[in-house]
Amino acid sequence: MKTQFAKKGTVERKWYLVDAKDAVLGRLASKVAVYLRGKNKSVFTPNIDTGDFVVVVNADKIRLTGRKLTDKVYYHHSGYTGGLKIRTAKELLEKKPEKMIKDAVWGMLPKNRLGRAMFKKLKVYRGSEHPHKAQKPEIL
Repeated sequence: MKTQFAKKGTVERKWYLVDAKDAVLGRLASKVAVYLRGKNKSVFTPNIDTGDFVVVVNADKIRLTGRKLTDKVYYHHSGYTGGLKIRTAKELLEKKPEKMIKDAVWGMLPKNRLGRAMFKKLKVYRGSEHPHKAQKPEIL
């Protein structure tokens, strides 16, 4: 019996559609990260991108548990003195709900060249419409 390792060009990629309506942010992000990494496949290889494409719709209808809506804080620094920008989860959910999901998923992927390639396969949209109907994504 031999262990099969995935090769770079032989990985078959699928498209999945995830509806974020009434989904809890962290649970949704961990599920999406598993599919982006390819850990759901039998040919998973840690050093090869074996993941699939994931399309997340209804990002503006995501849920947060507890008091995270008011207590969770997102930081961004411009690099200049006094350039710290602070936003609560509520503000971010109103202005950029796609960024909230992307940040949560990015936190669960490897922080290297491979992780950046995996992250590019994540597509997040505010409403229920998306431009990837031609790929016929399967519903998760």
